[in-house]
Amino acid sequence: MSSPQIKFIPASSTNNEAKIMYYPTLKEGEYTLYVQGKDATGNKSGVNPRSVQFKVIEKQSVSNILNYPNPFSTSTQFIFTLTGEELPDIMSISILTLTGKVVKEITKDQLGTLRIGVNRTEYKWVGTDEFGAKLTNGVYLYKVNDRNRNGNIFDKYCLRIIDSSFKDGYGKMVILR
Repeated sequence: MSSPQIKFIPASSTNNEAKIMYYPTLKEGEYTLYVQGKDATGNKSGVNPRSVQFKVIEKQSVSNILNYPNPFSTSTQFIFTLTGEELPDIMSISILTLTGKVVKEITKDQLGTLRIGVNRTEYKWVGTDEFGAKLTNGVYLYKVNDRNRNGNIFDKYCLRIIDSSFKDGYGKMVILR
């Protein structure tokens, strides 16, 4: 395997797991990756190859935005997918009351390292406002705010099968202490 698109990481004496990292250049579209391995004696990793279906999306968007767990009692993290070729220059998540009052703003730095693909924030929100006061039990809204270097806002969408309550760029979360 000698290709700039493929990197092999052999197993070690403490971890009996080898890895193959594959970095293809793919155009927008739907793909299926099939993988079949075998050891030095020819034993296959399984009867059938493993497969995974995925989609390459070139358009800049933030999708499948949700907090987990939801409802929560102690803390929650945000999970979302970034697509396109570049990360947002500006990104934050606003937590709002049902009347639209912003009670917490989570900054890009607080979110942690972002990447194209699925992201899970390093930041765990504990259900407090900007001053550290615990918010009461109830339903709150969240909204992702973002812009690229040209000032354009990323498209936002959420598949109904993932979060049916995500509408018009807002998601719902519930605090139950």
